[in-house]
Amino acid sequence: MGAEVEDAMAAGQDCITLFLCGDVMLGRGIDQIMPHPSDPTLYEAHVTSALGYVRLAERAHGPIPRKCAYDYVWGDALADLEAARPHARIINLETSITTSTSPLPKGINYKMHPENVPCLKAALVDCCVLANNHVLDWGREGLLETLAVLQRENILIAGAGLDQAEAEKPAAIGLPEGRRVLIFGLGAVTSGIPQDWAAGKSEAGVSLLPDLSLASASKLAERILATRGPGDLVVVSIHWGSNWGHDVPEAHRAFAHALVDAGACDVLHGHSSHHPRALEVYRERLILYGCGDFITDYEGISGWEQYRGDLSLMYLARCEGSGALSKLTLVPYHTRQFRLQRATPADTDWLQATLDRESAGFGMQIIRKNGQLVAALR
Repeated sequence: MGAEVEDAMAAGQDCITLFLCGDVMLGRGIDQIMPHPSDPTLYEAHVTSALGYVRLAERAHGPIPRKCAYDYVWGDALADLEAARPHARIINLETSITTSTSPLPKGINYKMHPENVPCLKAALVDCCVLANNHVLDWGREGLLETLAVLQRENILIAGAGLDQAEAEKPAAIGLPEGRRVLIFGLGAVTSGIPQDWAAGKSEAGVSLLPDLSLASASKLAERILATRGPGDLVVVSIHWGSNWGHDVPEAHRAFAHALVDAGACDVLHGHSSHHPRALEVYRERLILYGCGDFITDYEGISGWEQYRGDLSLMYLARCEGSGALSKLTLVPYHTRQFRLQRATPADTDWLQATLDRESAGFGMQIIRKNGQLVAALR
């Protein structure tokens, strides 16, 4: 997958471009600056109002507009998406969309007011993956409202549903000639998802993996292959692992490889980490072990600065009709005033050096090219 080969293959007519990113958290402070803010009351140990997170960000970088346009937080990413024209836009939505006032007693509870959902429409999001550790922050009542709002807005859902069958069902995005992008959303307890959030035969919840064993990978592969049709591109989107640190657990790598070996995964979209982790191309299939946060209200919060959680990446993956990766472009951003802004040259250099170092053990190199980053095999 050298640079010349990448560009040549990417020009192929049957290539599919995916937009992928890590966690999109539109609750708490983000929700407060939108046209329809929720009740700002929080139940955290040290912050009792969501407005406190707005003030922290303003203290760091200056005033943030209130009742901002729905597209405000996406910032420069919207123009980059317009230029890329991806066939599918897939995010991990780490926010409940609800008016519920009954939070689960878990310390951190994210929610966005349902009338602020045009924020998702502004970025033309096709699919929200919901198998994460915040979608039930307001209980099953909050999840049911989240599902209803997204369905009303014709935004596809993966990884959660009214019962286990619905939670395990992939989202399907239509492509030319009857092909599809199938998105299977899954969560792992290693990301902090409680066991009792799992969807049951007649109970709403998320699609929760029992573990990351090879046996579980085999069972998942069988389910995917039973659904996959000729020409379909399969994205397996998993919320797994810790928030901080660059180490990729061997269990994650083995699980991802097993899915690829079984022919059940073309792109593994891993998330949960607050910063980007290593990536790999295995048997021509893309594995993103941790995409990092994309949109959050963490601006101005101290701690873990060495990981540069203020920097985000847009992942633009071009795949051949066979599912093989032909090109991966990473577009870097810096969050400032709750808005994605293009990263500075210095920040881009930092991301390039960090990702290149961490991905080297997976046979990858990260190259800077025209203000963006491109992945290639070493």
